[in-house]
Amino acid sequence: MTTTTLAPETRAAHPSSPPFMRSISLSQSVSNSLTMAYRGLLKLKYNPEQLFDVVIQPLIFTVMFTYIFGGAVSGDVKSYLPIIIPGILVQTVVTASIVTGTQLREDMDKGVFDRFRSLPIARISPLAGALLSDVVRYAIATTITFAMGMAIGYRPQGGVVGIVAAGLLVMVCAFAISWIFALMGVLMNKASAVQGISMLVLFPLTFMSNAFVPADTMPGWMQAFVKVNPVSHLVTAVRELVNDGHFGIHVVWSLLGAAVIIAVMAPLTVRAYMREA
Repeated sequence: MTTTTLAPETRAAHPSSPPFMRSISLSQSVSNSLTMAYRGLLKLKYNPEQLFDVVIQPLIFTVMFTYIFGGAVSGDVKSYLPIIIPGILVQTVVTASIVTGTQLREDMDKGVFDRFRSLPIARISPLAGALLSDVVRYAIATTITFAMGMAIGYRPQGGVVGIVAAGLLVMVCAFAISWIFALMGVLMNKASAVQGISMLVLFPLTFMSNAFVPADTMPGWMQAFVKVNPVSHLVTAVRELVNDGHFGIHVVWSLLGAAVIIAVMAPLTVRAYMREA
């Protein structure tokens, strides 16, 4: 009596093999990731309170900053709008990227990812889907910020092209930054810790920038930080696109910075996630 042994590659693809042993093609991985992104959108549908930060924050911050600081910074509200609207946009969308890490940690704590592990899907798809679904939140925040600005008198001189380009730029940068918070979500033990430390990092970066006031009104030591602050480059890039329709060097620096963050943080996040998953 003879026995036939399957080659390793055949055994990995055999229908009776456990889900985690089956090979997953690139097209299947993409499909699985999009399905997980759709799951993230369904969570927004049944838990609309998750949209409060990208809906309420731009409304409140735009009105509050504009009417409190407009006269003091620019002499009147109308002159302040070209300064503050791009700043509010960057702050709102970048801050919204924190949710990626907190929700990822919550899913892992609840055992959701343990159930995903038993399914015949790409192991990376839950992580990729979470990051992709948050892009919709960035788009909502961008739309509401511009709409609110126009409602109180903001008239972007860059036109529709400038507005769309600025919105896409901010969304790309927020997507890049979300990889940092995703790594924190994988490595930290509690969602509250992810949110707390993330806010501790982002608040100095956003407020110690040129987002709300001109840098030349600050002390010299702070101006030095503001000039190298990546948030300042992103805010300046958005202002150039929206107010002037100008594609300048700050746009290039912002895109380059986003590419570097993804190149460095994405492999680290995936590696850490694969160990956990």
